[in-house]
Amino acid sequence: MIKKKIPYGRQLITDEDIRAVVETLQSDFLTQGPKVAEFEKAFADYIGCKYAVALANGTAALHLCAMVLNVQKGDRVIVPPITFAASSNCIRYCDGEVIFSDIDPVSYTLDFDKVKSLLAKHPKGYFKGMIPVDLAGYAVDLEKFRTLADEYGMWMIEDACHAPGAYFTDSKGKNQRCGNGNFADLAIFSFHPVKHIACGEGGMITTNNKDLYDRLMILRTHGITKDPALMKENHGGWYMEMVDLGYNYRLTDMQAALGTSQLSRAEAGMKRRHELVDKYNKSFNDHPKIKTPFVPQSVFHGYHLYIIQIENRKALYDYLLTQDIIPQIHYIPTHLMPYYQQFGWKKGDFPVSEAYYERCLSLPLYPSLKDEEQDYVISKILDFLK
Repeated sequence: MIKKKIPYGRQLITDEDIRAVVETLQSDFLTQGPKVAEFEKAFADYIGCKYAVALANGTAALHLCAMVLNVQKGDRVIVPPITFAASSNCIRYCDGEVIFSDIDPVSYTLDFDKVKSLLAKHPKGYFKGMIPVDLAGYAVDLEKFRTLADEYGMWMIEDACHAPGAYFTDSKGKNQRCGNGNFADLAIFSFHPVKHIACGEGGMITTNNKDLYDRLMILRTHGITKDPALMKENHGGWYMEMVDLGYNYRLTDMQAALGTSQLSRAEAGMKRRHELVDKYNKSFNDHPKIKTPFVPQSVFHGYHLYIIQIENRKALYDYLLTQDIIPQIHYIPTHLMPYYQQFGWKKGDFPVSEAYYERCLSLPLYPSLKDEEQDYVISKILDFLK
């Protein structure tokens, strides 16, 4: 008997997590202390990059990425329509121009061939950058996109919010973890409670570029530095200078302590997600009315989300709510949001994204989801389809 509502995602907080936070609460630092640097190092080691910068949330991470890449008024940046609005909003924060490009009908991520065709219609320099998104945890083949970026002189931000621990296999047979900095100039992650690693709120930027890293570290703290090498004057140990217009986008030590503790269980959480996905697939793969996610052998999926495609999505969504199951929709196409429609985007511009939206449904998927709860979800979906 299921006695509580089953959401599409939720955090798992253990006694170890609680102890880590309590120890930090009892320490000398609640913010700007050692825990943030510890979390950054542990995360960089996990992802396999040189530098990591912890921030208040994933949106702040996207904003600072756009800033350090010097996005300015009129700069055109390619973004898929199927993603959370923050992926494109970061360009608007810097007064840049968002150019949407449709998704691949199989992976639901940015369609490489469509981007290639779009770039071929314009001279080099027309577009400044692109933001591929690892939707649901599907690791985008950034090696291919890097060839386009290099050919057209563009930078690349990887939105890997859904994909810590996911990877694709490159042309040389090497596994490339999302956010490792080998192809994208910068990558961002989110530590919202429904993500793999929960900090309450939180974000991270990863990179292998020392110059970008140094500027990020300044911008996240008001643009202020105490580094004598960067200051024009030095009046003493108290002295600091504001060298850029930055923001207070810091992560607290309490959140960093929670994140570090959660990170220690990242692989176990990933294993459990894959176990749950295997059961979903076995239950739905042969059903004629359900399209399950396709994942090629070249991709190790992060499975932040388990997204099915189904014709009568609205009816199923409403029915599941009556059964105390709370699915979700990821995502409403960003180009159809009223804010972006003022720039001329309209229904019909991206048929694959729009068709995907009409049929997509995210089912409950998180490491603490019990077997009997998943069985209940599966049974209710199959009952509805009868």
